[in-house]
Amino acid sequence: MEMHLEWNEISTWLKRSEQIFIKKLSRNDCGWADSAKNGHQNGFLIPRLIAESNFFPALKNSNPEKPHIYDVEYSTFWPASSEIKISTIKYFSLRNPENKDKAKPRYEWQHTGVPKEHFQKLSPASLLLVGKLKQPLSGASHWFIVIDSESEEASIIETYFNLDADFHFDLFDPSMVDARDPFADQLVDELAQAIRDGSLETYIKRQAIPSPRTLATQAQAVWLDENTSDELNPFDIKRPGDAVMRISRDIEYAIFKRAEIRFRAAQVARILLHGGSDPLSNLVRGFPELDSIFLSAAQTRKSRAGLSFEYHVERLFKDGRIRHEAQAILGGRRPDFVLPSVATLNSKTETVIVSLKTTLRERWKQLALEKSFGQIFLATVDDRVSGEAIDEMGRNSIALVVPESLKKAKESAYDGYENVITFRQFFDSEVKERRPSLLLSLEK
Repeated sequence: MEMHLEWNEISTWLKRSEQIFIKKLSRNDCGWADSAKNGHQNGFLIPRLIAESNFFPALKNSNPEKPHIYDVEYSTFWPASSEIKISTIKYFSLRNPENKDKAKPRYEWQHTGVPKEHFQKLSPASLLLVGKLKQPLSGASHWFIVIDSESEEASIIETYFNLDADFHFDLFDPSMVDARDPFADQLVDELAQAIRDGSLETYIKRQAIPSPRTLATQAQAVWLDENTSDELNPFDIKRPGDAVMRISRDIEYAIFKRAEIRFRAAQVARILLHGGSDPLSNLVRGFPELDSIFLSAAQTRKSRAGLSFEYHVERLFKDGRIRHEAQAILGGRRPDFVLPSVATLNSKTETVIVSLKTTLRERWKQLALEKSFGQIFLATVDDRVSGEAIDEMGRNSIALVVPESLKKAKESAYDGYENVITFRQFFDSEVKERRPSLLLSLEK
C-alpha cells in the first residue's frame, strides 16, 4: 500500500485543522515498526510540553488499582491509508509506584494504536504531522501523516513552517502560517510602485540574487554579531559544527529567501503584466517562461546549499589557522579540501582529505576512490543518514564529521558509531592533538 502523500493532499488537511503538531521522529518512535519483535512501544512518544497542552484529548485514571497510570482512547484518522484507528495515549506518572523511596517522575506519554506500515522503513529524522480537526471526521478528532525525511514533501514542510536546523517538535496555528508578513507587504508596495511608474525592468535588474560567496559572508557576519565574536575560530567556538549548521541552514537561507522572492516575484510580475494584456492570457501564453523561472530557482537553491557549506567550513580552517588547500585536483578528482596541501602527498607529512556533503544519499561512495591519498573525513549537516550507510562508510575507511547536536540527537542514527565524530572532536583530536603540524600557529 502506498503511504506517500503529495504536498497538495497534505495542504488540504492543514486547511481543515485548527492546530498542527509536528515532531521529528526519534529512532524509538519508528524503529519498533521494523523490528521482528513486538515491543512495548508500538507507537511514538508525545513530548511533555505538547501532552500538557490542550492539543490531545484529556487523560484520566481509568483503573483505581493503578492510580499512577492515566490514559484515554480516541478515534484517529490516517489519510495515507484512509483508515480510522482507535488510538490510546497513556501516561505513567511514576516509574515504580511500589517503591516510593526510589520512584522518580517519568514524564512520558505513549501514543499507541497506530498503523504499523506508516512507520516502517523510514529514514532518520522523518516527520510526523498531526492535525486537530476543526470538525470531526467520522468520529475522529485528529489526523496523522508520516513523512519520510528523504521525500520532497519533507523539504516543503521545513520551508512552509520555517523549521530551524535544531527543530524537534512544536505546535503551529495554520492561520498564522499564512498571516501577512511585513516584508511581503513591503515587497507588494515596491512592485506596485515600479509598475505604476514603468520602472519594473530597472527594479528587476537591481534585485539580482547575491553570489553564494556574498551570501555566506553576510550570514557569517550575522552569526558573529549574535555571538559578539570577531572570528569563526573552531578552537574558540564551543560547538563549531552547530555554528556552521545554524549559519548555513538558518541564517543564510533566511537571507537568500528574501533576496530570491524579490527577484522571482518581479520576474513573474513582468510576465503576467506583459504589454498591458490580460494577466490570465499572459499566464497561459507565458507558462514556458514561468516554468523556466521556477526550474532556475530550484537549481539555484541546490547549488547555493553546497557552496554555502564549503564557504563556512573554509572560514573555520582560515580562522583556526589550519593549513589547507581548497578544490585541489587529485588523480582526476577534486576533493573540497586537502590538509595541508597537495604538495605534501609524497612527503612524510600525513595528508587529510576533507570532503563536504550537505546531503549524502549515495553520493558519498565516490569518496572511496580517494582513500589512497590520505585519511578521508566526510563532513555533513545531514541528519537523515541511515545506520547501514554509516556501517558501509566505516568499511571504506571514511569517517563522518557531524554537528555536535546531531551526534547525540535521538532523531539521527549517529550515536554509537565509532566512525562518526563531531566537528569539535575533529578539530581537537584529529587536527590539534594528532596532527599539530597542520596548524600555522597555536596562537592567534
